[in-house]
Amino acid sequence: MLSSRLRQFGEKRQLPALRMVASFELAKGLVVLLAAVGLLSLAHRDVWDVSAALLRLLHIHHTNHYWDVFLKLANRAKDQKLWLVAVGCVLYSSLRFVESYGLWGARPWAEWMAFISGAFYLPFELYELARRVTAIRAAILAANVAIVLYMLFLRLQAREQRRRAKV
Repeated sequence: MLSSRLRQFGEKRQLPALRMVASFELAKGLVVLLAAVGLLSLAHRDVWDVSAALLRLLHIHHTNHYWDVFLKLANRAKDQKLWLVAVGCVLYSSLRFVESYGLWGARPWAEWMAFISGAFYLPFELYELARRVTAIRAAILAANVAIVLYMLFLRLQAREQRRRAKV
């Protein structure tokens, strides 16, 4: 009886951290979903003109290297590609929403999902940080490492609790 109360206390202490990660995943899903809506709003429009206007709005000068790169990509964007990328964005955001829902409810499958998806991004984040160190890249890597380690901790803790319950 005492051990079950201790376990409940430990689970209650974990819930705020899990919900913070769930909120982060929800925010990522919303951002990508908004990007999909933005892409679809470009369908049947001159993507090059919209892109040039966006670059001017962001005060990126036409002599900047990114101006050319961005406009070359925009020039190749066709309605079919926009729809395909938008569908990919919707699928990705759906995955983030499912993960967020599961983490909010402290579901073990969602903890595994967060661990695996977070660990998947680590090599890419390390590569980007090695290419060019910035505070944003370092912060993203640190946050992702913290989430991956926390999810691993939760799953190992649950395994230990199951082992103790069998004894």
